[in-house]
Amino acid sequence: MNRSKPLLRWLLFSLPLIFLALFYFYPLVRIGLLSFLPDGTWNPARLSRLVSSPVYGRILWFTLWQAALSTVLTLALALPGAYVFARYRFFGKNLFQALMTVPFVLPTVVTAAAFRSLLGSSGLLNTWLIAGFDLAVPPIRIDQTVFFFLLAHVFYNYTLVLRIVGGYWAGLDANLSAAARMLGASPHQTFCRITLPQLMPAIGSAALLVFIFCFTSFGVVLILGGPGRATLEVEIYRQSVQLFNLPMAAALSLIQIAVNFLLMWLYARLGRKTRVGFYGDTATGTAEKAETVGKKTFIGLNLLFMTILLVTPLFALVLRSMSDDNGLTLDYYRALFTTGSRSVFFVEPIAAVANSVGFALAAMVLAVALGLAAATFLASARTRGTSFWDAVIMLPLATSAVTLGFGFIIALNRPPLNLRDSLALVPIAHTLVAFPFVVRCILPCLRQIPQSLREAAALLGA
Repeated sequence: MNRSKPLLRWLLFSLPLIFLALFYFYPLVRIGLLSFLPDGTWNPARLSRLVSSPVYGRILWFTLWQAALSTVLTLALALPGAYVFARYRFFGKNLFQALMTVPFVLPTVVTAAAFRSLLGSSGLLNTWLIAGFDLAVPPIRIDQTVFFFLLAHVFYNYTLVLRIVGGYWAGLDANLSAAARMLGASPHQTFCRITLPQLMPAIGSAALLVFIFCFTSFGVVLILGGPGRATLEVEIYRQSVQLFNLPMAAALSLIQIAVNFLLMWLYARLGRKTRVGFYGDTATGTAEKAETVGKKTFIGLNLLFMTILLVTPLFALVLRSMSDDNGLTLDYYRALFTTGSRSVFFVEPIAAVANSVGFALAAMVLAVALGLAAATFLASARTRGTSFWDAVIMLPLATSAVTLGFGFIIALNRPPLNLRDSLALVPIAHTLVAFPFVVRCILPCLRQIPQSLREAAALLGA
């Protein structure tokens, strides 16, 4: 019976592996072969521009430093909030935790539209300032600047850092810090010598994820940064769609995949050692109620900053959807049930919403099933190769969506995988990106189950 358990775990894990093989590795290999071996022969001269041209070196450098700067800014702004949620109880805490999840799940187009509605040249803030101070030009002019999309990156990843670090921080043993204070250590010494070393695995895990997401940023950089701010992902899109230079797009994709696979492997090792959760709930046992004015002020300032950062862009987007040149209106919401003369697909917007909900439900079922199977295997595995398989599961997040889209078109066009014209391809593509997130949510919870409970269940015949 014991010998059959590893076999059963591998059979369970084979489901997500087969899914990845069919809809990730196979399309990726096909587009690689088409790009590098179009006529069946290898021609290194086709990729000589990648090495000889300084343009691609500058793009890689820009991608790296903007991701690093976004990570540093997000950590600096989110760590105080993580401390507040880890150590204090206050009114509306659960509501704030629920609201903070919304920005992370927003599409990039919606996020870009929200920031343009708030801070764009014709955005809400500029409109109010022009009207209030009788200005001729918008005072806030950050369109198509690095600062604009860096701010959007912080908006996206603030919740990620707060949930990971805050949840881990809340679970630390407060007695260690109390003992250090009793022995004469100052609050600064206690934090630097006791708390911070314990937090480093969680901070490292959060930093790696933020860097990965910013390294592969596409929609936010393309819309808010403009055509002059090209990351690897944006350049892959330009080479594939605008120039149809598949060899160059494939080469850039391989660079992106290699960098992100290394980062995913490091994240998997940290997560395995520390059991850091992707969406770990903050513990409440060590939280205290703020009594002093200083603590209440610190909590209030952090909550105010969270509201300004996370709520005001969405508020501006909602207000913009209900206003036109003549004031407030509901015309745009009435238009959801009509088909405009300039519509590209001649489909009512509300029908498009229904289609999106249907695709999302189908993707949810597939992603949860595959993610649960993968997480169960990774949680029960005790081999050194677990980090490798964990990184493999995360690989779809490290791959250009443009590259994968072309891979689907090229590879899934003949039986038995003739899905190019099938509606099933949409939820399959969404599942490919979604189920690694499911693994990241479930895996830490499974790893926190005491081994003694598993052994007791086995003794009782389970």
